[in-house]
Amino acid sequence: MRPGARPGARHGLARALSKRGICSRTEAERRIRAGRVTVDGRVVRDPEHPVDAAAARITVDGVDAAGPAPLYLVLNKPRGLVTTASDERGRDTVYRCFDGAGLGWIAPVGRLDQASEGLLLFTNDPAWAATITDPGTGPDKTYHVQIDGRPAPAQLEAMVRGFRCDGEHLSVGSVRILREGGRNAWLEVVLHEGRNRHIRRLMAASGFGVLRLVRVGIGPVALGDLPKGKWRPLDAAELAALLPPSTPAAA
Repeated sequence: MRPGARPGARHGLARALSKRGICSRTEAERRIRAGRVTVDGRVVRDPEHPVDAAAARITVDGVDAAGPAPLYLVLNKPRGLVTTASDERGRDTVYRCFDGAGLGWIAPVGRLDQASEGLLLFTNDPAWAATITDPGTGPDKTYHVQIDGRPAPAQLEAMVRGFRCDGEHLSVGSVRILREGGRNAWLEVVLHEGRNRHIRRLMAASGFGVLRLVRVGIGPVALGDLPKGKWRPLDAAELAALLPPSTPAAA
């Protein structure tokens, strides 16, 4: 047990490493099975071995796994990058944007598909990430969507009411026209829950194709003028505003 630590909740060892922001749960399982992890001085090879996540003295390759300082970042994801740590097809991933930054392990909070762009959060704090992505507690997400047509008011109203598609009800929280051209329009779409592909399916059900899809906001966090492919830390006000009122602010 770490000196001065108080007993807390018990989790499987792999989950405990993930919660400390050391690595992903999958990577933690691999390291544990390879005999690289000790708990209170003893090698443990079972990823589900129960440990006190707060108080246990855990080492990985002989280095104390107390956990790095928490990181909360926002990236302006360019179109064409895959939101994954590695891709079996050799495609460029979002981690290319962090090359040379020396940040250690971070993971995306939610996803944007390869054809989508815009605001994407990253963190090494899995508990915080779970709160942000929880459909019941997570913030709304705002998108600017270019479609290959000019929707009538009745079509916009139908998007809010929703459609039944492959046994699933698809709808948006709100939608409005930002601007229109001769043959296309830009819409502002707010999702209370669901992913960006939800928007693509809804537009298809409404008779429109998506030309561009840009996430411009997650709750109070706005993409603003952050250049494509660049990232910045979230500030304290953004962190506090992202969480539900009953949730303690991240450290």
